[in-house]
This record gives sequence, structure tokens and C-alpha cells, in this order.
Amino acid sequence: MGVKPLSPFDLSLAAMLVLALGILSWRLRLGLEKRLAISALRTTVQLLFIGQVLRVLFTHANFIFVFTISMVMLLVAGREVVARQHRRIRGLQGWFLGTGSMFVSSFAVAFFALAVVIAKDPWYTPQYAIPLLGMLLGNTMNGIALSMDRMTETLWQQRRIVEQRLLLGQTSLEAIHEIRQQAMRSGMIPIINSMAAAGLVSLPGMMTGQILGGSSPMDAVKYQILIMFLICAGTGFGVITAITLTCRKLFDDRQRLRLEVLQKH
Repeated sequence: MGVKPLSPFDLSLAAMLVLALGILSWRLRLGLEKRLAISALRTTVQLLFIGQVLRVLFTHANFIFVFTISMVMLLVAGREVVARQHRRIRGLQGWFLGTGSMFVSSFAVAFFALAVVIAKDPWYTPQYAIPLLGMLLGNTMNGIALSMDRMTETLWQQRRIVEQRLLLGQTSLEAIHEIRQQAMRSGMIPIINSMAAAGLVSLPGMMTGQILGGSSPMDAVKYQILIMFLICAGTGFGVITAITLTCRKLFDDRQRLRLEVLQKH
């Protein structure tokens, strides 16, 4: 038994809930109604567009097409990482830090899963590659954005303490050791919480989708366990890479703090 198709009317009923939330936000003067409307519109347009693209892609499995879609996803995710930071590294450097960290972590983990664990022939089969990479990028993006934002904001607030530690002879890594640890924890807490609550508090999206599609619950569970482990690894590696590279940008070769590289969003 397949999934029951949804009509435009069905989707409009769900959209009414978002509209009601927007009205409530306006009445309470939360100032979120505009952002809700834009986000809902973006979600609708983007998902309808990617649905058409994937329909063509699934019909004609081609490595170049899969790679191109993957790179577009990566570039957009890199932009979102920068946009979510209150204080970010100036220019393209901040964008390269987030994007590069996601490329190293998400793409490496996705390739391992596709080529070694799932081992579908070909390994870049779009029905597996695109959803898997999308879930990895989405969660890694959130983790990296949270960790980099926590790192730069806390460092800005505690800049005088860090500079005093440097004057006392500590190295840059020693001076920001606690800040660095807190930033990494901030980026990894969401996925750790998701893993801890999976099954008891929530049914993750991929598992729910497979069950709705008619898959065996146990098969869906096994794939969800795989996905959770991959997301955890991808997020962790991405966060550690991003914070390590950010720390290098915030200090010069003489161990001096370079706050001028930060730009308030």
C-alpha cells in the first residue's frame, strides 16, 4: 500500500494553520508574521522545484547531475550558515569556513555510507544519494551555524579576558580553551538530543516516510538508525573542523587576537 496522494486543497488546510499562527503573532506583537509568511512561501516554492528536479533526476541517473545538485545544496547551506551568525568573519572567508567544513564532513560521511554501507550499484544512485546528503547537510549546517555563532559571540563578549590571558603568556588555544569547548558542545547538543529522544519521544522523518510508503517498520528502523549515526558523525566532524578553522582566523601568527575580522550581522 502506497502513500495517499495529497491534493492542493489538503495542503491549503495545513497552510491555514501557519496563517492562524501568523495572525496570533500579529495580535501578540511578536513580529514573526512576516518571517513566517516568507518562510512558508520559500518552503513551498523550493520543495515544489526540487520535486520536479528529482523526478527528472531519478529517471535519468547520471553522476554529473547528482554532483551538480549536491554542489548547489552545499553552496546554499554555506550561505545559510553565514546568515545565521550574529557576528561572522568578514568577506568570503566566513562563507568558505562553513562551506568547507560541511564539504569535508557531510560529503565524506555520505560517500562512506553510499559506497560501503548501502553499496548500491551505482553508489551515486540519486534515490539514495540526494536524500541522504540532504539530511546530512541540513543537520551539519545547523550544528556548524550554532557552534560558530557561539564561538564568535562569546569571544567578543570575553575579549578582554582572553587578551589578559594572552598577556600572561598563554597560547591562543589555552586562552580560549573553555570558549572553544562550549562552542563545540553547542553545535553537537541538537543531534545528541535527537538521538536520545528518537523512538520514545519522536519518530524521525525518514522512518516515518518509509512507514507511510509501505516499508516494514523494522526495515525503516534500521535505516533510521543508520541515518542518525551518520548525521551524528557528520555534525561532529563538521563542528570540530569549523571551530578549528575559525580559531585560526581569529588569531595571527604572533598569537594576537584579531577581532577586526569579525563583522556584526
